Amino acid sequence: MLRRARVRVSMLVGLTVTALLALGAAISYVALLHSQHEQIERELTYGAVHGTIDGPPGCNWIILYDGGTIDSGRNPPPPGFPLRSAIDAVALDRQARSDRIDRNGTTYYVRTQPRGTGVVQAVFDARFQLSDRRHLLAAFLLAAMVGLAAAILTGVVVGRRAVAPLAEALSRQRRFVADASHELRTPIAHVHTRAQILARRAGTDRADYDRLIETTRRLGEIVDELLLSARLAATPADRHPSEPVDLARLAAEAVDCEADRAAEQGVQVHLTVPDTPVLVPGVASALRRVVGELLANALTHTPTGGRIDVTVRTSRRDADLVVTDSGTGFDPADAERLFDRFHRGAGAKDRRFGLGLALLREVVTSHGGTITTDSRPGAGATFTVRLQTIPPRISAAPPGAVSPVGVTPAR
Repeated sequence: MLRRARVRVSMLVGLTVTALLALGAAISYVALLHSQHEQIERELTYGAVHGTIDGPPGCNWIILYDGGTIDSGRNPPPPGFPLRSAIDAVALDRQARSDRIDRNGTTYYVRTQPRGTGVVQAVFDARFQLSDRRHLLAAFLLAAMVGLAAAILTGVVVGRRAVAPLAEALSRQRRFVADASHELRTPIAHVHTRAQILARRAGTDRADYDRLIETTRRLGEIVDELLLSARLAATPADRHPSEPVDLARLAAEAVDCEADRAAEQGVQVHLTVPDTPVLVPGVASALRRVVGELLANALTHTPTGGRIDVTVRTSRRDADLVVTDSGTGFDPADAERLFDRFHRGAGAKDRRFGLGLALLREVVTSHGGTITTDSRPGAGATFTVRLQTIPPRISAAPPGAVSPVGVTPAR
């Protein structure tokens, strides 16, 4: 976001300076054209009135027509002149006329008008004026290029200085969220533990304590999610370094962690992983949260007697984590909205509080991966996380890495 802001500021400054240069160039060029046209008109008028065939002004030719003969003296005009059609027309109606002729690689301005009993035609070669225009345009083009480069450089400097306070504010905000979340975790854990102890001591009258325990658990989840979100939004220098993470092991651990809950709900969980580690670059705690959240979400929406399949599979360069359940499903039109922060769709009463799937996508995208979903109402849902793999550095998973709960080696 900050990078885009700097680019926009630089572009705006560059476009503003370029527009000002273009406006100045246009005004100067129009002024030059007007000045040259006035000069050409003066030259033609003077030549037609006072010029002689033996001594015309520079870049001028004077041609006299009288009694059927055309005389240009010892200074013959350029090829294609005089314009006999113009001379004949003026000789007939005695009305002055002006013409512009592009010929011989230049532009000629021609004025034909009556003089005495005959007709005079003055021809002006504008090659020097055209050269001045080209030089002016070249100078403006060079100035525009230099000005644009200077404007972009100025825009970059201005953009950095203008966006620096915003960057600092965002950085402080992220640090505050991270620090606050980190500091809150310990007291919340203490409250949660104390509530559990009090609930055990309360015996049968423990409904209020159970609600307190559930509330503190959810509060702890929200704090963990805020802390993870702040870490993902941190600058590269503040992030945890990337390390090889065994996606198959994380999936097995998640299934093992949720085994009691699945058995209590009467839901079968089947795990299918390759025989060898599936290594992806990333932060183990963040990816563990992805796997655990997807499995917990599937358990929340799968009724008793349902089935959940957790599959890790690999291709040549990618690894897929696929969690499929036989639960309630959802409308495909809501597929994208599921990843909105705090989105609550149908059955929101049963949904977990917090950042949920929005944070999952944030984690996955920060690891250079994608997360997609496919579902139909009443037909369950499938979530697929795709991450890039790295060459394995170990030949087999460490002991205890694969959970014995419903594990089926991939073939």
